[in-house]
Amino acid sequence: MKSKLPSESDSESLQEDLNKLITWSQTWLLKFHPEKCKVMHIGHQINTTYNMTDTGKTVQLNPPREEKDLGVYIVDSLKPSLQCVKASSKAMPVMRLIKRNFKGVDTEKFKLLYKAYIRPHLEYCIQVWSPYLKKDIECLEQAQRRATKLVGTLRKKPYEERLRVLKLTTLEKRCPRKDLIETYKIITKKKY
Repeated sequence: MKSKLPSESDSESLQEDLNKLITWSQTWLLKFHPEKCKVMHIGHQINTTYNMTDTGKTVQLNPPREEKDLGVYIVDSLKPSLQCVKASSKAMPVMRLIKRNFKGVDTEKFKLLYKAYIRPHLEYCIQVWSPYLKKDIECLEQAQRRATKLVGTLRKKPYEERLRVLKLTTLEKRCPRKDLIETYKIITKKKY
C-alpha cells in the first residue's frame, strides 16, 4: 500500500484502513501475523505509529530502515547502494569458486561461466533498483573487473581491452539497454 501522508488526519485514515484489513482477515479466516508486518516511512517527516490488533493483542508495527523483498533490498531513502553492495558481495564467492575449480579458463569458458553464474547476481532485477549513483555503478563494475581477471591470458591487460577481447560491455552501458528492452516489451505488450 502506497500513501503520501501530508497531515495527521491522513495518518489516522491509514490506521483505519489497517483496522479494516484486520476485520476483513477475520471475516475470511485469513489471519495476519502482526509481528511480521512492518511499515516503512518514505519521504514524510510526521512521527507516526501504527498498530494492528490480533486476538485481543495490540502490536505496534515496527518501522524498518531496510527491507528485503523478492531478493531486492529497499531502504527508506530509496537509494540502491545497499542492493549494489549485496549484489557485488554475492558475486565474489562465485568468482572464488570458479577460480578454485576451473584451471586455465579461456575466453569461451569464461563467457559461459560469467553469463551463467556471475552476471545474474550483478544484474538481478536491475530494472527495479537501477543504480544511478556513480559509486553504486562503480561497485558493480569493480565486481565485473575482477571477474574478467579469471581469464589467465588477459589478467595483465587493461580492463577495457579485456572487455573488448571477451566481447562484453560495461555494466554501465548494459543498464540503459535493458531499460529500453523492458520499455519496448511494455509498450508492445510482449511477454518474452
